[in-house]
Amino acid sequence: MKSYALLAAGALALLSAAGCSRSGGTNASAAAAVPEEKRYPLTGEVISADIARKVLVVQHDEIKGLMPAMTMEFAVSATDAAAAKPGQRIRAEVIPSDKGAWHLEKIWPDDKSAAATIAAQAGALRQDTLIRGNGAYREVGEKIPDFALYDQEGRVVQSVRFHGKQIMLNFIFSRCPVATMCPASTLKMMATQKLAREAGVKNLELVSITLDPAYDSPAVLKEYAAVRGIDTANFSFLTGPDSAIKDLLTQFGIIAEFDGNLLKHTLSTLLIDENGRIIHRADGSVWEPADFVAKMKR
Repeated sequence: MKSYALLAAGALALLSAAGCSRSGGTNASAAAAVPEEKRYPLTGEVISADIARKVLVVQHDEIKGLMPAMTMEFAVSATDAAAAKPGQRIRAEVIPSDKGAWHLEKIWPDDKSAAATIAAQAGALRQDTLIRGNGAYREVGEKIPDFALYDQEGRVVQSVRFHGKQIMLNFIFSRCPVATMCPASTLKMMATQKLAREAGVKNLELVSITLDPAYDSPAVLKEYAAVRGIDTANFSFLTGPDSAIKDLLTQFGIIAEFDGNLLKHTLSTLLIDENGRIIHRADGSVWEPADFVAKMKR
């Protein structure tokens, strides 16, 4: 079996050629020259969303050090406006301004029950990674770890949901600009989805987990799928706590590290059977969808 030590050694040699900017081309020195905006954590309930104006009306809790609880309008991105659901509890960062509308960024679901489920599973995953130590990497033939993350709709997705199904899984991030990296991997996942359907493959779930959870909120991933016309009936894009993502990267043998605004990472795509066991792995983005479909049960 391929050892994680050999895999990591080879992958590290490729990282310099596999860097993806996470800021659309802004270099680290330029980013450092821009003063940071003052941000405050906000929690509250969405009252309404105006997609045309890109505005959310939020009944928010007290923002410590800034203002008492009240209901007010906030400017948001088109992505966040489109994804907002009246009645939904959210957490976000508010950026005050004395020159116009206040902005909300990094908007996430804030349902207490969902958050507790995510946190509990992240803690268990952390313990599992630590206990496995140098053997944390899951070889072909081993079962995948249990996890819980948010999907592109803001719903909690636990790994137990996939029991009894075949899973095709990879890691990508929404701002990756290198055509041969995440974009190529996503296109091949889409092609595999189409081929599998044509071949009569049953019980297939495709899963892409973000490498950049600080930016890739559920709304960002929802837009990522929508822009590409991805059929999300059996294709989930997952995000969640940074600690959980890091532990999954360790256990699936993916290397990802930020160097300033550059995310250097490797790629792998895995096929997992109905019992949660890894049966095939393709490193990099040079693999054929037909090869994965051939290994799937009809």
